[in-house]
Amino acid sequence: MLTAIHPKLPMRNKASTLAYYVDQLGFTVFGSADPDYLMLERDGLQLHFFAHKDLDPKENYGQVYFRTDAIEELYRSLVDRSVAIHPHGALSTKPWGQKEFALLDPDHNLLTFGQAV
Repeated sequence: MLTAIHPKLPMRNKASTLAYYVDQLGFTVFGSADPDYLMLERDGLQLHFFAHKDLDPKENYGQVYFRTDAIEELYRSLVDRSVAIHPHGALSTKPWGQKEFALLDPDHNLLTFGQAV
């Protein structure tokens, strides 16, 4: 019955969201005809963004957890491209059996990437 999930996250500025996800994280544009909406894709996974011009990033609780089968390779590729890692989100093994790291996008949506250990 259910076949996919496409999280929707708030964005203040479409151009900066697009630049971050495409130029830094390697997503591609899946759709963006509406000036207040953006759809991006990477490895068959989609993220959708809706305009929220009054969003205070420090009060944003948008979060997405990505599962990966190549956590160290992904982490290294982002660090090599100088993508800022969350101050408390460096790659580490967690007590709940996941190796994880985290990023904050320009609107402070928390992006966590994890792989079972």
